[in-house]
Amino acid sequence: MRTRESGGKIDFQTVNRAALGVLTALLLRWLPDGKREGHEWVSRNPRRGDRNPGSFKVNMNTGRWSDFATGDRGGDPVSLAAYLFGLSQLEAAQQLSIMLGMEVRP
Repeated sequence: MRTRESGGKIDFQTVNRAALGVLTALLLRWLPDGKREGHEWVSRNPRRGDRNPGSFKVNMNTGRWSDFATGDRGGDPVSLAAYLFGLSQLEAAQQLSIMLGMEVRP
């Protein structure tokens, strides 16, 4: 599977689609203290001194996420990885590609 379009740009849509397919596993790894509540993953935000789960949620169907206490939010797994690990969107997409075993071509 190619994750880059012609011209060397990363195909974010392909990476996000692949990540959505294994989102539960990713969330267990990235936010291990969280739990599933309906179609949402509810966790503490590891980027701040969040003591109780509840304000940081990820929609398991769409990948949309939000910290309702701070207003930080995003619309897909790439933006979540970028936020959690302090990466650019491109770096997060590249790292997810590698993590998911996707072929990355220059």
